[in-house]
Amino acid sequence: MMKCIAVDDEKLVLDLLEDDIKRVPFLQLVQRCRNAMEAAEVLRRESIDLIFLDIQMPGLNGLKFVESLTAKPMIIFITAYKEHALEGFNLAAIDYLLKPVSFERFLKACNKAYDYYLLQQKPSSSNTDPGYFFVFVEYNQVKVVIADILYIEGMKDYVKIFLESADRPVITRMSMKSLEDKLSPHRFVRTHKSFIVSVDKIISVKRDLISLGKTELPLSENYKPALDKLLSK
Repeated sequence: MMKCIAVDDEKLVLDLLEDDIKRVPFLQLVQRCRNAMEAAEVLRRESIDLIFLDIQMPGLNGLKFVESLTAKPMIIFITAYKEHALEGFNLAAIDYLLKPVSFERFLKACNKAYDYYLLQQKPSSSNTDPGYFFVFVEYNQVKVVIADILYIEGMKDYVKIFLESADRPVITRMSMKSLEDKLSPHRFVRTHKSFIVSVDKIISVKRDLISLGKTELPLSENYKPALDKLLSK
């Protein structure tokens, strides 16, 4: 069950949202909020998985509100203004819905959020590891083959997954910890607070640098013992 809040300055919109949320079996509406400050207060006292969020509201608008959050729940924007879609994408929203929203379109967005929620909750297991996982990229689920991973770089609420088979990294909204939990500790090692490296792809280690061929990554003192232990096996 995903805990959610609905944020909109219009009572009628909140009424419709509440009705739609009640029809989705995996959603639990914690509170209705008329502005961003009410929503911020809920987030301070509750663990919220998903926010249905309007953009144009008095005071702090929805985009600025999301930017202000340090720990971000999943966001589904519901707005009458299509011109903010790119900004919504840059904030890694799960979906961007234009009012009026049909229940079918609303449910599709909820299913995206629930798939991502389940992906985050699923514990890693070497016995059931299929050799790949899916991440959300630009509102789509993208398959990442574990054996193809060179290294991973953390950037606040995002991670960049660098692959042997691609020139550009896969960028997704996910914490380093949740991604690290999906990877085998025998095949991947944390070398820095911002980097996870595939052990198989390491060419050499020199003091505080790890070479992956053309790429060199930092090696922090705190992570050297774990790396040394893996390399000695």
